[in-house]
Amino acid sequence: MKKAFILTSICLLISVFYACRQTATTSQTPRTLPPAPIAEEQDSVLQIHGDTRVDPYFWMRLTDEQKTAETPDNQTKRTLDYLEAENEYQQKVMKHTDSLQSKLYQEIVGRIKQTDETVPYFHNGYWYNTRYEEGKEYQIICRRKGSLEAKEEVLLNVNELAEGHDYYGLGGWSISPDNKILAYGEDVVSRRIYKIRFLNLETGELLPDVLENTTGSGAWANDNQTFFYTTKNKTSLLSEKIWRHKLGTKKDEMVYHEKDPSYYMGVYRSKSKKYIIIWSSSTLVSDYQILKTDNPTGQFKSFSPRGTEHEYSIDHFNDKFYIVTNWNAKNFRLMETPEHATDKKNWKEVIPHREDVMLSYISLFKDHLVVAERKNALRQLRIINQKTKEEHYLDFGEAAYTANVSINPEFDTNILRYSYSSLTTPNSTFDYNMDEKTKELKKQEEVVGGHNPKDYKTERVFATATDGTKIPMSIVYKNGYNKDGNSPLLLYAYGSYGATIDPRFSSKLLSLLDRGFVYAIAHIRGGQSMGRQWYEDGKMFKKKNTFTDFIDCGKYLIANKYTSSKHLYAQGGSAGGLLMGAVANMAPETFNGIVAGVPFVDVVSTMLDETIPLTTNEFDEWGNPKNEDSYKYMLSYSPYDQVAEQDYPHMLVTTGLFDSQVQYWEPAKWVAKLRDKKTDNNLLLLQTDMEAGHGGASGRFKRYKRTALEYAFMLDLEGIVE
Repeated sequence: MKKAFILTSICLLISVFYACRQTATTSQTPRTLPPAPIAEEQDSVLQIHGDTRVDPYFWMRLTDEQKTAETPDNQTKRTLDYLEAENEYQQKVMKHTDSLQSKLYQEIVGRIKQTDETVPYFHNGYWYNTRYEEGKEYQIICRRKGSLEAKEEVLLNVNELAEGHDYYGLGGWSISPDNKILAYGEDVVSRRIYKIRFLNLETGELLPDVLENTTGSGAWANDNQTFFYTTKNKTSLLSEKIWRHKLGTKKDEMVYHEKDPSYYMGVYRSKSKKYIIIWSSSTLVSDYQILKTDNPTGQFKSFSPRGTEHEYSIDHFNDKFYIVTNWNAKNFRLMETPEHATDKKNWKEVIPHREDVMLSYISLFKDHLVVAERKNALRQLRIINQKTKEEHYLDFGEAAYTANVSINPEFDTNILRYSYSSLTTPNSTFDYNMDEKTKELKKQEEVVGGHNPKDYKTERVFATATDGTKIPMSIVYKNGYNKDGNSPLLLYAYGSYGATIDPRFSSKLLSLLDRGFVYAIAHIRGGQSMGRQWYEDGKMFKKKNTFTDFIDCGKYLIANKYTSSKHLYAQGGSAGGLLMGAVANMAPETFNGIVAGVPFVDVVSTMLDETIPLTTNEFDEWGNPKNEDSYKYMLSYSPYDQVAEQDYPHMLVTTGLFDSQVQYWEPAKWVAKLRDKKTDNNLLLLQTDMEAGHGGASGRFKRYKRTALEYAFMLDLEGIVE
């Protein structure tokens, strides 16, 4: 039923926060849509384990060379023409929301303080910070020697580096121990393949050294000449080799080759400055090689023999290493070992395993140990005095929040810098004196135009899953909201890789909340909100728990009158896009609309093809479909394979042509198949950024064009016109 509110000040008298609004779904709104693109069908027969699948859109796959060729071949032209046709269709369908999109974009970027800077931190004799200038898309990285009153030295003005590029991504940057040479990575394609360049900070000149095909970061040895870095396999894009580069030389030495394609890897310098550490990590196994920083030409040695299903991390402290490990400890425990005897047989327990607390990571200081833990889906920071062994927890004072150790490069200090945020509290940076137990707010993110956290309310509730498990949700809405089932609600989740989506502030969400939307995060299995078992129960042969948890959270919100199925929206990206595809197939009637960003929806075909970037590293997350049992289970939920002749919600799908993590053809094929199979007249839109990759457009503001489109898509379905 439509409800029209008068577009005058009378509307403001009716409600102090609901924007002038019509409540109506698109299916109720008479509108003639232009003809949708119809993708050409060209059947490819895919066979394995005696099973045959027919993929009519397999032809959409292009190589990087085809995408960038000056003279496209027929397949390339056909594919790009289809993507452009979908873009044109999306623009035509959403044309009537152009003014709304423009208003949303201006609102979102208007809340961002354009001339801004981060809180300076001290490292190796200099104060470092990053600042932004009004109207500029990229950061400016600066430092001051010795004092905050010293003259500013601009290290990198990324706005200048990005000139002439449609996309510019800055990789990691690090400065030699003598503070004279800056190494930084840059990607101008959005494939996360970086060139590392070296800048002489005394002369301002670039050195001739250029390292190709890298991950974008590395580690300096103490001689200020030797730099260790990681290169990628050009086909799979997996990091696979560590190299030793000496400035001024042309031939680098490979010091480590990770031959197992199920591992990621990289290299870093310990906070103690004493070790260069090579790490290798699969889903279930961690491995380390170490070398002292004052011995740059030496040989790396194994920290401990590589095991099976053993995840751990290491950090150096004085004459020992600390180890956060899941060895006989599902939720991890803390151990230590002498630096000259690092084999696992020498490890001794410091903090034991706990069933109700997950030990996430540690941060080391000369006199203090900071332990990041997770209990009841919330982060806790535990401070331990290394000398007296006294300990305490920081008190954050809210029911739902996130807190993390921030940038703390200095070892000899009693000041812990940490960040804090909640769904109502903007990101805040604190310095905490670990001896005196006092904190100082250094900066809180400014919301231009003003923001009062007291105008909004948060809740932490638990939905009951199909198997009886209690699933936590974090919810926020503006004061004045009536829990009568008539309000629109956006439900977000991720649910893979053990990644935890904490409740944190986002100023862009105000554009929804101030128009009457409720926002909720479902802390579903597949993440680690409730400990390691939470992750184990949402992966491999238990992956469907992730999807049913999300559906059950949606049903809880409906049953408890937070919203109704006519006003419930779902959003997720990447592996969260897989979630969107699965719930669209499994419970389409629960949601009015779905926004799926860079969705991983062609699960089986992707995981069968080891030439596709990053595939082999993820067999322990999803399964290897070359094994029949994994194949059958993955096939049973793979969104592309499970598209059916049924009604689907309104759907907006976004992707990037140069995405290296979820190839663009997955969402493109999915949309084409949905168009062919679905039995409703609901919206189905595909928007492809022809210049960007997995993270969308580069820069500080351009990315919000897509956010404005996503919000306009949902607001339009609700009849909210401005």
